[in-house]
Amino acid sequence: MEVRIRMQKTGKSARGRANYRIVAISRASARQARHLEILGYYDPIKKPAYLSINQEKLKAWVKKGAQMSETVKSLVKKAKG
Repeated sequence: MEVRIRMQKTGKSARGRANYRIVAISRASARQARHLEILGYYDPIKKPAYLSINQEKLKAWVKKGAQMSETVKSLVKKAKG
């Protein structure tokens, strides 16, 4: 099973309150499908934007062969810097 680390939308986008979970999920699964594990949270609406990533869990999934999406890669880089 191929695993991706990507963002999963939560919240209400109709009111401009969309926020996201950073999750490990099967590559073949739909965007809103059941995730394998929650790795962090991202809320772009808050000023400054709220970003929380569990680095240990993220490293463990990458070590197992999970691929990060481009958006998650940029958020991880932002969290480190």
